[in-house]
Amino acid sequence: MRQIPQRSAVPTALTWDLTTIYPDDAAFTTALGEIQTAADQAAQLKGQLATSGADLYRVTTAIFALYRQIERAEVYASLKNDQDTGNATYQGLADQADALAAKVGTAVAWFEPEVLALSADQLQALIDQEPQLKAYQHYFDVLGRQRAHTLTADEERLLAGASDIFDASAKTFGVLSNADLEFPVVQDEDGKDVRLSEGLYGVLLESVQPAVREQAFKALYRVYQQFRHTFASTLSSEVKTHNYTAQIRHYGSAREAAMSGNNVPAVVYDTLVKTVNQHLTSLHQYVALRKELLGLPELHMWDLYTPITGEPSLKYTYEEAQQEALKALAVLGPDYVANVQKMFDSRAIDVVENQGKRTGAYSGGMYDTKPYILLNWQDSLESLYTLVHEMGHSMHSHYTRTNQPFQYGDYSIFVAEIASTTNENLLTDYLLKTQTDPKVRAFILNHYLDGFKGTVYRQTQFAEFEDYIHQQAAAGQSLTADFMSDFYGKLNHRYYGDAVVSDPQIADEWTRIPHFYYNYYVYQYSTGFAAATTLAQRILSGDAAKRDAYLGYLKSGSSDLPLNVMKKAGVDMTQPDYLETAFQTFDDRLAEFKQLAEQLKRQ
Repeated sequence: MRQIPQRSAVPTALTWDLTTIYPDDAAFTTALGEIQTAADQAAQLKGQLATSGADLYRVTTAIFALYRQIERAEVYASLKNDQDTGNATYQGLADQADALAAKVGTAVAWFEPEVLALSADQLQALIDQEPQLKAYQHYFDVLGRQRAHTLTADEERLLAGASDIFDASAKTFGVLSNADLEFPVVQDEDGKDVRLSEGLYGVLLESVQPAVREQAFKALYRVYQQFRHTFASTLSSEVKTHNYTAQIRHYGSAREAAMSGNNVPAVVYDTLVKTVNQHLTSLHQYVALRKELLGLPELHMWDLYTPITGEPSLKYTYEEAQQEALKALAVLGPDYVANVQKMFDSRAIDVVENQGKRTGAYSGGMYDTKPYILLNWQDSLESLYTLVHEMGHSMHSHYTRTNQPFQYGDYSIFVAEIASTTNENLLTDYLLKTQTDPKVRAFILNHYLDGFKGTVYRQTQFAEFEDYIHQQAAAGQSLTADFMSDFYGKLNHRYYGDAVVSDPQIADEWTRIPHFYYNYYVYQYSTGFAAATTLAQRILSGDAAKRDAYLGYLKSGSSDLPLNVMKKAGVDMTQPDYLETAFQTFDDRLAEFKQLAEQLKRQ
């Protein structure tokens, strides 16, 4: 039986090297003491920033230096914990970092309210007094947009001190999902016993054997359904937290509060949902084609991920995937490729699954560290796409941090998914240009269509669900498991149409989606994928100016408003055009795939 290895059994070369953040846990502990001292000193700066421009600069730089220190500690503890969430030592480090972050937040909670207590003219006068403050001009301009939503210093201090409490629901979900749930033994395609996990689940759903897919689907949901009421409680509490903080900050809704934090207007969200719903027919056509080509009497939810073309003919070891990634991304230029190679060579990637490791994949790190990538590698095309996707995030982070000062050394989550999905689009183009076998091309097109389905359609479905439960909770509705499952089941049927059976388990899918705890994050996967379609086309045009405009976006960080950054890159996200371009690409590739599939049937 295939066993997931213990962390200690994973080869060092396949793990990330966190000693570049702190050489060891003792150094981390020492840093916590230094941060506590700096936080105490920062608290004493209250009331000093409005005296002169020089004082405003002194206080501002001290606050940002503290942010820099605590972010480093949080990243180290988080990465250590994620590599083995069942390790009590690293659970403790993460708890210490989170608790100290709350204390830091409390210590500096006065800062932004004190800045905002100044009128716009008073603040600008101070900035004009001190030339070094020009480097913070955009930061202060953006902060000024929050004047109506910032509380008094004492109120902000109380909220900051409660941040660890507000995070409790998400943490409980994470511990349950990643460490405490015990998944059963199932059979793989060879009839061998394997221990089911979230990582293996995705692989088994791609099996060409219907019985393997069905078994994995039902086994996974049996586990989650045992705890559906617990998950309803954690999700309900998270939603209440979002609604509560939005209310006390004088926003009309949690959605408005979340989007305002990224300086994104509501029209972007509404346009996405409206446009996607206008194109559900395309998804219904694809689902119906999937049923036809698979030759199934009934198409179930567990049949939506297996390649229509049969056994995946493209599999990659991790080493092979690195070389393919470098070739696919070469269109972005030699400097970009060199930085990707550096990621591969510097143990910046934690590659394989181990017991207790956080599921899924992400890119992490902060301004003073290299970007890090967490993977749960499987030898599949999907894992290659995941590698390229996360590398897009990491290169975005690298270019931002090497071209911007710390105060602009991060970027809005609204633009974060664009870099990653642009890389995915470039990989698809590379594969379609280099693979001539009709079966392989059909497989790639199928993968693209599935990716579009899973990103643009599926994440917008999630966005609709997320907005609905926030609205319902705000109106006084109790978010019970039955209530949420009833709506989710109907929503899922509307998206996928009559060609797929609405299996009862899918109504409980919300129980296992971590992004519902991210406060209106998921819609950005959809907008990001659509914007990436346009950007990839611009890059692939061969016009160096368009490629450089894209690299300019990667380098911008938070030095400008996110919509302005994207306009400079060549995409106006206030208009629906970029969405229509994405759906046209989907329809074109669906038509090409259908033609190829019919050709293969005749052979």
